[in-house]
Amino acid sequence: MSKFLSYEDRMVIAQRLQENASFGAIGKELGKDRTTIAKEIKKYSYDKKSGRPGYPYNPCKFRTTCKAKKLCGSICTHPSAYKCSLCPECTLHCPDFIEDVCSVKSKPPYVCNGCGQLSKCTLLKRIYDPADAHEKAHHVISEARTGILSNEDDIARINRIISPLVKNGQSLHQIYLEHVDELMCSEKTLYNYVDAQLFDVRNIDLPRKVKYRPRYKQPEFKVDRGCRIGRSYTDFQKYLADYPETTIVQMDSVIGRVGGKCLLTIHFVETSLMLAFLRDSNTSASVIEIINLLDKVLGIPTFNCLFPVILTDNGSEFSNPKEIERRDTIPCNRTKVFYCDPSAPYQKGACEVNHELIRRVLPKGSSFDELTQRDVFRMMNHINSYKRKKLNNRSPYETFSFYYGEEVLKKLGCSPVAAENIILKPRLLKK
Repeated sequence: MSKFLSYEDRMVIAQRLQENASFGAIGKELGKDRTTIAKEIKKYSYDKKSGRPGYPYNPCKFRTTCKAKKLCGSICTHPSAYKCSLCPECTLHCPDFIEDVCSVKSKPPYVCNGCGQLSKCTLLKRIYDPADAHEKAHHVISEARTGILSNEDDIARINRIISPLVKNGQSLHQIYLEHVDELMCSEKTLYNYVDAQLFDVRNIDLPRKVKYRPRYKQPEFKVDRGCRIGRSYTDFQKYLADYPETTIVQMDSVIGRVGGKCLLTIHFVETSLMLAFLRDSNTSASVIEIINLLDKVLGIPTFNCLFPVILTDNGSEFSNPKEIERRDTIPCNRTKVFYCDPSAPYQKGACEVNHELIRRVLPKGSSFDELTQRDVFRMMNHINSYKRKKLNNRSPYETFSFYYGEEVLKKLGCSPVAAENIILKPRLLKK
């Protein structure tokens, strides 16, 4: 008999949860231990943000008595609501927000399936769905057989521990010995994560590691694909169907020497203007830092206008979409991030085509380590001044200027180059 639960088993679990059956009773019916049922429910249930008829999702402790109005000022998305507690974005703007957590999720059965108040509740719910659980279980089995799966929150936590100490000259072995209980992973895993550039430090920061000859085959690393839920390419297409006038921005990385500096490219599809930013390493933190810088330089209204939707690939440097999508100040939501399907670069083909112009100046295999951001700006000014047939023989600079104005281009570090002075050869950066 297979040790894995079948879809029919999960259907029985869902049905018995609605009947408020105990884990022991469900396990006895399926021929499984009660702990197996408990682990199944805790592992494969999911949080659901939903309200009830006439009332949106609202987990605030004061949701029933609150009479606050116009918390978000002139940018209100629901002006027809007579009080803010009827708006789904109320909790994002309210300074008095305190989350109300239901005690049902902290004790067996850990889910809301059999709760009598489910249809009236506006709090965060925990739901066990057999179809969703079956799909997740098979996905976990598949991931376990194809590489290492790391949760983005765990990587960020470990990074905060080891990166400052490595920069102080300590070895990973020393750090591991002193912080083994906090790290909750093996020493070998730390080296693997540094190899995969998941931290702020790189192999070059490890004095002895750089002397070793690299292995021919590097391990395959994956990030927690939970961050992709609701952000797939199918979700992207659905979003565009609902909001067809949305401006699309495509984001990608251009790699130089492996382990060295790299570029973050941001491509405005409508105007073909591309920005490029030099990064010391291909990490999630470096991407977030650039997005935060653009948000600060452009200002909230301009940033929200230019970056309503970002489409990117499944690289580990884009594995923290929540930090890209949200800012610390009101309005908190600044963009939406979606991901292409794996091995489908054609889904952001406009960005890939523009990379060919970058490769004319920086051929594949060339190192970016000697470049400065000023060099990158100069290269992109030449590329953005290059006229395109699809833009009715105008340059991306001219087209972007027509839509958004010269002032925005100056903030982005862009300037025009006369047609006779455009150089798209490696010698551009050797002057």
